[in-house]
Amino acid sequence: MTDYLDRDGGTIAYEVTGSGPLIVLAHGMGDSRDAYRSVIPPLVAAGYRVAAVDLRGCGESSVDWPAWSRTAIAGDLLAVIRHLGGPAVLVGHSVSGGAATIAAALEPSLVTAVVELAPFTRAQSIAPGDLRVRRFRRGMLRLLGAGAFGSVRLWRSYLDVAYPGAKPAHWAERLDRIESLLREPGRMKAMQGMGRSVPTDAGAHLGGVRCPVLVVMGTQDPDWADPRAEGAAVVDALPPGLGRLEMIEGAGHYPHDQFPDQVAALVLDFLRTGGARA
Repeated sequence: MTDYLDRDGGTIAYEVTGSGPLIVLAHGMGDSRDAYRSVIPPLVAAGYRVAAVDLRGCGESSVDWPAWSRTAIAGDLLAVIRHLGGPAVLVGHSVSGGAATIAAALEPSLVTAVVELAPFTRAQSIAPGDLRVRRFRRGMLRLLGAGAFGSVRLWRSYLDVAYPGAKPAHWAERLDRIESLLREPGRMKAMQGMGRSVPTDAGAHLGGVRCPVLVVMGTQDPDWADPRAEGAAVVDALPPGLGRLEMIEGAGHYPHDQFPDQVAALVLDFLRTGGARA
């Protein structure tokens, strides 16, 4: 069942399952909380209360917002955690990986651990040799085209690259759901706004995080020429000893949807060990 939280400027939709310590799941741009459909059951079975959130402008959340930055998204996530009686473990994918970093640095009493899935948390640059990596070149052209032209067709084409290899069993349903949402008034604008935001605000907060952080990257993620190097750079920018990087072989930009059992297992192991304070 969908619940709603009123915020200054709009309404955030979320859904809570299970009971126990709180985990909040935040998706990437152009998506919805449906991205975590296969991760939620094992987390709930392990004894957690799981809240899956639709980011501002996405899913069932409202569309008219004044800002699309990671800082703005972080404020929404912290408001959800407060409303649900945190603290919480905060899981963020892509753009919301950066938002999770900001939330943890701003409100350490509310965020006990962070999981960043294929996160855009640092300022990005393209090295001269990056475009020689076919996977990166194909993904970047589609990603930039979808944002520049507001093209659902190019976004679907990007997702095909972002899910390399075998697709999930619910692939057709997933694509149709994403397309249906993006064709609703204001939702493509939201995706474009997030796409134009830069992660400098998140990068500036990496050194201020005080809780354990797990970074999960796919070896075939098309958003970076070298996903391992990007993940390692995020960990290196954190205070010493807080960060941990895990790679999922064969995963693209959506490891939680391609390999949900592996992601859930990594999260649960992290919370038992590195994220024990959670």
